[in-house]
Amino acid sequence: MLVVHPDLQSLDLTGPAEVFAAAGGYELTVVAVEPGWVTTTSGLRVAVDCTLDEVAGPIDTLVVVGGDGTREAVVDEALLAGIVRLSAVARRTASVCSGAFVLAAAGLLDGRRATTHWSVCELLATKFPTVEVDPDPIYVRDGDVWTSAGVTAGMDLALALVEDDLGREVALRVARGLVLFLHRPGNQRQFSTQLDAQLADRNALRDLQAFIVDHPDADLTVAGLARRAGMSDRNLARCFHREVGITPARYVERVRVEAARRRLEDTDDAIEVVAATCGFGTPETLRRTFLRAVRTTPTEYRRRFRTAASERSTDFVALRPIPGGSAPRLPARPAVDRRSSTTPLFLRKP
Repeated sequence: MLVVHPDLQSLDLTGPAEVFAAAGGYELTVVAVEPGWVTTTSGLRVAVDCTLDEVAGPIDTLVVVGGDGTREAVVDEALLAGIVRLSAVARRTASVCSGAFVLAAAGLLDGRRATTHWSVCELLATKFPTVEVDPDPIYVRDGDVWTSAGVTAGMDLALALVEDDLGREVALRVARGLVLFLHRPGNQRQFSTQLDAQLADRNALRDLQAFIVDHPDADLTVAGLARRAGMSDRNLARCFHREVGITPARYVERVRVEAARRRLEDTDDAIEVVAATCGFGTPETLRRTFLRAVRTTPTEYRRRFRTAASERSTDFVALRPIPGGSAPRLPARPAVDRRSSTTPLFLRKP
């Protein structure tokens, strides 16, 4: 059951819906406070199947979508009451992107770990101090409540739900059909990397992939990776290629190139610093790799994309990315009883 509201982000709805539909076995129902139609931020109109009051339950999965409209949704008493009632008769409850604000306003995230779009994680933590906000993962599961990061991460969450229900083979079939990564691990950073390389089957290689993404400047030679995985060089190379689809060296290069691209887009770091922090060692190695992989030099890439990247907006732009392109650090929060607070939530655009 997909809960919508005016000014929703269309991909928050259609992305998970397409995953569930492709998997089969799910009956999709769009519900809202009022009957009729709701309009997305892009102007698309979505038909409402029934109102929240018309649903009695039980429900398998309740999904609350996000978008600019959550600014009003978090103070919509009828919407919040309906979500609380339906969540109580649902097997599990989930949110996509800023839909986490709606779950938090309904009290469903109190004392739980959750995530949302990286640009408003700090705002979620500030407005709802009883929620343990993690800005890094693309989705988080805390008991029977799931939350996802921004927009397309809702499809990753939906794939995880499908795998949880129907198994890996079905999820893999869906991912292949929709040309998706199966499936980005929930603890992968929101600024993810290789969508064209599959996640390995075995945990040791999955952990290795995550380590590569988070530590591009580490010793990522085959020998270094093999030591970390507790495997021989030859066995690592063979297993990695079979399960991921590319060689370890190729995977490492792609991760490092994407890390460098983010730094070139989002920071003013000198080329020497970018080369060192992204694992290339020297600016010359970075330049040669960029010419081969991106077909331009790092300097030219920055000239072409730095301004556009710094002005890029997402669902919400209440917070800007901090230097380095990483998710905001969250301040220490005292234990506060949110129910005693009368401060309304405002998600302001600059």
